[in-house]
Amino acid sequence: MNRMRRMIVGVAMAGSLLTGGVIGATIAGPLGVSAATSSSAAATTASPSTSGGTFVPNENATHEAGESAAREAQENAGQVPTVP
Repeated sequence: MNRMRRMIVGVAMAGSLLTGGVIGATIAGPLGVSAATSSSAAATTASPSTSGGTFVPNENATHEAGESAAREAQENAGQVPTVP
């Protein structure tokens, strides 16, 4: 009887460890991925990005008035401007 109890307790402990590991991986898995991507997301937001795959320059007259020649050259070349 004592040996059977030890076996049942051992199986119950192994099952609870396995279940806890699966639950922990399910909860912490997406957190680890989001933590890894948040630093790259911060780096991505620091530089201008294209939303539709093609860059469309702002040709508004008020915007063009305060724009540098280097920025305008980048826009005319179809590049995302990196200079102010």
